[in-house]
Amino acid sequence: MKIEYTNYKGETYYLHKGKARKRGFQYFFSKNPDEVLESIPQGYEVYEDPNGRVFLRKIAPKKITQEEVSIVENGIRELTKLRNYKIDIKGKAVTIYLPDQEIDDLKRCFGSLSFINRSILDESLKNILTYSPMMRFILTNEKERTFRVERAYFMDAEDDWLLLDGSNDLSKLVRKYCRNLGKDSFYDLT
Repeated sequence: MKIEYTNYKGETYYLHKGKARKRGFQYFFSKNPDEVLESIPQGYEVYEDPNGRVFLRKIAPKKITQEEVSIVENGIRELTKLRNYKIDIKGKAVTIYLPDQEIDDLKRCFGSLSFINRSILDESLKNILTYSPMMRFILTNEKERTFRVERAYFMDAEDDWLLLDGSNDLSKLVRKYCRNLGKDSFYDLT
């Protein structure tokens, strides 16, 4: 069976194997349905990034528990009015991505067009959003389950991260800092 993957935008990608620049080969996804691999290589998994790009990556040991991910997800739902966000888990980090565009502003641009179906417009607009990392919780001590929280920092020529706090109580960090996501107060966090 051909290996295909449909991302959150509804785009279908197919797994291929090609020659690497130096020696060997590399795996990649493309929209081309020709010469598709029949299986995922052992030790690899499909990964979709917050912007819908699809990759094949080596399976890494899970450092973050599902319970910890749920603490962050539930905190965002309970503490903010955000409807569009993504959570990405990589290694020891739980990163929260927010859209680069305001979906309500985009809706207003098309709102005067009476022939547009509102539910189709909502879905279409969600599919064109791009996301940027805004806050992350990084596991600093696996045994004690200690985390540090950082927010995106935009003052320099290059985007960076600003350390905010640390604790072995992830729920406390989430309650204290996630409430600022999507608000002007986010930029006051230091």
